Order: sequence, then C-alpha cells, then structure tokens
Amino acid sequence: MQRLKRRQDFVAAAKGVYQPMPAFVVQGLNRKDAGPARVGFTCTKKLGNAVTRNRIRRRLKEATRLCLGPHAKPGFDYVVIGRADAEHRPFEVLMSDLISATTRLHSKAETASQVRP
Repeated sequence: MQRLKRRQDFVAAAKGVYQPMPAFVVQGLNRKDAGPARVGFTCTKKLGNAVTRNRIRRRLKEATRLCLGPHAKPGFDYVVIGRADAEHRPFEVLMSDLISATTRLHSKAETASQVRP
C-alpha cells in the first residue's frame, strides 16, 4: 500500500463513502483504476496536543499495516481519521474494527456505484 500525502487526495476521499467506528472514521474512494490501494492518516487538534495526536496516528498506522493489506482493494483511497478513543482502545479491538470498517465501506461503495450511472 502507498501513502496519501497531497491535500487534494484527502479532499477527494472525503467525497466518497465513509464508515464511522468508535476509535476512527474510515473514508474511501474508488479511483476506478488498477493502481495499488493508498492510505492517509489524520487527527484533528481537538484530540489534544501533538504528543497525543501522534500517538493516535502511530497506533492507527500500525493497525493498518498489520491488517488492512489483505482487506484493501486495488484502486481505492482510504483516509483514516483518528478519534479520542483510539488512544486507549485495546490494539486487537482496534485491528478488528479496522477490518470491519473496510468491509462495510466496500459494500457501501458497491451500493453507491450501482445507484449512480
């Protein structure tokens, strides 16, 4: 998987489908190409100081690295937005939430693409 780094990629993913979870929100956009899946991470300043935000971001990056690989679809952009619960949520639960969120996100994306011409 590759990383999203440009703002326009994050903004484009925000226009796609999303799946909220207790510790994070996953936004997804089907680019409709055969390229590798790309993932971006963000946390708002509402979560706390830089130390807290970086801790949340690091936990989400590691969970994504460990479990999203086989569940990510080629041609998708994912943005994982951290929430305050991500800091203290057990790591195994965080990973299972991520798998569940991406599975639901893909089904929402398929439904949305069937509705739109």
